[in-house]
Amino acid sequence: FAIFYLLIIMPQRKKQKKHQELVSNLKPGDRVITSSGIYGTVMGVQQDRIEVKIAANTKIEVTKGSIGVILGQGQPSEKSE
Repeated sequence: FAIFYLLIIMPQRKKQKKHQELVSNLKPGDRVITSSGIYGTVMGVQQDRIEVKIAANTKIEVTKGSIGVILGQGQPSEKSE
């Protein structure tokens, strides 16, 4: 059990904690990608969800846990053309 804990559980907890810290520091203007692959810009942050603008006049609300990648503020998104 100790080996299982050290090899699997402990690294997963560290990764979860780091992700939670990044998501808790989100602010309006940050660029994100949701876990489902939607690119957007954070417009508002509430306690349990985030309002993300994905297109002109199109905003969606997602849970904080559904944020997959934080691109940062002002960084261009990587779009395939």
